[in-house]
Amino acid sequence: MSRLVIISNRLPFSLDTSGDKVQIRQSSGGLVSALKGYFEQTGNKQNDFDEKIWVGSCDFSEDDWKENKESLQGADFSIEPIFIEKEVYSDYYNGFSNSTIWPLFHYFPSMTEYKKQEFEAYYKVNQLFADRIIEIMKPDDVIWVHDYQLMILPQMLRQANPEATIGFFLHIPFPTYEIFRLIPREWKTKIMEGLLGADLVGFHTYDYAQYFINSAKMILSLENQYNTLTYHNRLIRADLFPIGIDFDKFKQASEKEEVVAYKDELLQSFGGKKIIFSVDRLDYTKGLTYRLQGFENFLAKYPEWREKIVFILNIIPSRDSIPAYVDRKRIIEEMVSTINGKYSSIQWQPIIYRYNHLPFDELCGLYLAADVALITPLRDGMNLVAKEYVAGSNNGGVLVLSELTGAASELNEACHVNPTDAEEMADAINTALTMPLEEQKQRMQAMQKRLSDYNVVQWVNDFLEQLSRIKKEQEHLKVKQLDRGEVEELAQHYSNANKRCLLLDYDGTMVPLRKIPSAAAPTKEVLTFLEQLAADEKNEVVIISGRDADTLQNWLGHLPLHFIAEHGSVIRYKGGEWKLQSAASTDWKNEIRPMLESYVWRCAGSFLEEKQNTLSWHYRNTHPELGFIRSRELLNNLLQLTTNTPVQVVDGNKVLEVRLTGMDKGVTALKVLNKLTPEFILCIGDDTTDEDMFKALEGKAYTIKVGNGSTAANYNLQTQEEVLPLLKQITELKLVGEKQLV
Repeated sequence: MSRLVIISNRLPFSLDTSGDKVQIRQSSGGLVSALKGYFEQTGNKQNDFDEKIWVGSCDFSEDDWKENKESLQGADFSIEPIFIEKEVYSDYYNGFSNSTIWPLFHYFPSMTEYKKQEFEAYYKVNQLFADRIIEIMKPDDVIWVHDYQLMILPQMLRQANPEATIGFFLHIPFPTYEIFRLIPREWKTKIMEGLLGADLVGFHTYDYAQYFINSAKMILSLENQYNTLTYHNRLIRADLFPIGIDFDKFKQASEKEEVVAYKDELLQSFGGKKIIFSVDRLDYTKGLTYRLQGFENFLAKYPEWREKIVFILNIIPSRDSIPAYVDRKRIIEEMVSTINGKYSSIQWQPIIYRYNHLPFDELCGLYLAADVALITPLRDGMNLVAKEYVAGSNNGGVLVLSELTGAASELNEACHVNPTDAEEMADAINTALTMPLEEQKQRMQAMQKRLSDYNVVQWVNDFLEQLSRIKKEQEHLKVKQLDRGEVEELAQHYSNANKRCLLLDYDGTMVPLRKIPSAAAPTKEVLTFLEQLAADEKNEVVIISGRDADTLQNWLGHLPLHFIAEHGSVIRYKGGEWKLQSAASTDWKNEIRPMLESYVWRCAGSFLEEKQNTLSWHYRNTHPELGFIRSRELLNNLLQLTTNTPVQVVDGNKVLEVRLTGMDKGVTALKVLNKLTPEFILCIGDDTTDEDMFKALEGKAYTIKVGNGSTAANYNLQTQEEVLPLLKQITELKLVGEKQLV
């Protein structure tokens, strides 16, 4: 068994040393609530660990730690504190974390600061975490890094231990590339590289995961296959894991005697008035001023509700040392005073405002008493208060929820609102207050079922299970990587054979993929190697490509090679002439060409390539997201158009190709091999079209795919740059002392 190492900016508690006795106070926040709920669960056999360790910075000194160490080590997990100088911590936390990342990731670019000193502190603190964790890491540990304060940490840990199991979860939104790119180039590159040090990067929603993948592609020019990226010869998965809550804890709390008593006390004190309730941290992302505007608009638009409702607004203190938060508190309090002054009467005040922390039982009593929960942030990674309100309700109640929260995608039965639309919010409050009880219950029950099924334990287990799965995929890929012994076996087989055939794809195999196909001419090194290879009378070298015959003739025609062009449509044997393999009409191109041309117009950067027997729509040079979307549209249209026709559509590497059915590399490779009858066959390719060849040659040849992803080939090479060194090594053309491929 292994250890689970949880890493977050802060430990899950703070120490109050102001009194005679040291007081331990649990920290607020979704992460602490979620993970403590998980740790406290019993009977959790799945993903069990020998030990659980929580690493984080602290608000107490090393002396305080030494004095109270024994009492601070919890029964559920042990503690590893990180001690950071106050000035450095301030620049890291109040500075880069909460004055750069927090506002920008929540779509407040105008409030974002870019200070070099603060980024340097951010990097330094991430390194302090890394140094301490590296000291305590063991080979089988599962490392789980949390949130935006530690985005560089995964790569630091990866550099120290390349085989480590590392997960990262972001608890706030990940923004679109257009927002993320505002960060200075060096900083955003380090952040992206840092996150890609993890094996699994988790987000609350599908959108956040896709924004991350797109930023990785734009900043680091990575390729993805669905939700999997390849970086430094590793597979990294980005996926959604909407954080759950300890559902049973809130459900059971709603039945506790103390909670029910507090609820009854509230209802009695407000004399039967309907209760609207909000609880939020003090933060500009929570949309509190817009919420107050919406409530004021409700009072103006629906005067019949005056003196019949009360709005309890509880704000939890947060980041009081940051000027923007102090200003926000002042503005909110001024608005509360204005609304109360305008609408209150001698016996009634519309808003009950509180600025303090809420004890758990009191919070649950408010959830239970509230007829309406008004949760309307401008932007929120998830928002667990909304989920807690649903879990803690046992007799109706209506959730009015911002459509800009991560929770909105799960809580479909809530009344969704645009948090900046005062009219819509006013109408939603009225709808909630007038909703029939039976409808309230039906909506609540549907949401409760969802939250109960995917609670905090399921969230943790789901993340850890997916982390384990991506590690297995990485191991499977390693198994297919050629090691020294397998290369030596290949070389030995090659050396012993009297007749050999090497089937080599061209683009992405012998030469790198280029944005413009005409720029992929062979280098002098490639030409020299092919010439030397073909000079051995035991060798038959076949270039098997999707390229047209004229291009292959122009670039390589002077060499004594066999050529297969357009995936098998045209063949030229060594010393012979080019010959078409089918006499079928190419009239089908007149039907297909207009559709491909229309997509060239609709997708900037794409282009149409026409060969003798093939039409190809390339989208390598397009905006990644747009190119992919357009390619799926075009693929769907082409498949419908070509049903019951003699042509097929091939979904290649950033290209859609339309060609005659039956003309593929697999069929043609077998045809050529039957003619050449070699003893040793080596086949290398990189594209979807090469999979036909790998499948056809199963059990007959050594097959190698360039790049990651699922393949029918025997082995993988990570990059195109490895192809020529491998071929030289196998064919004994590699000079002694040069770097060996392992």
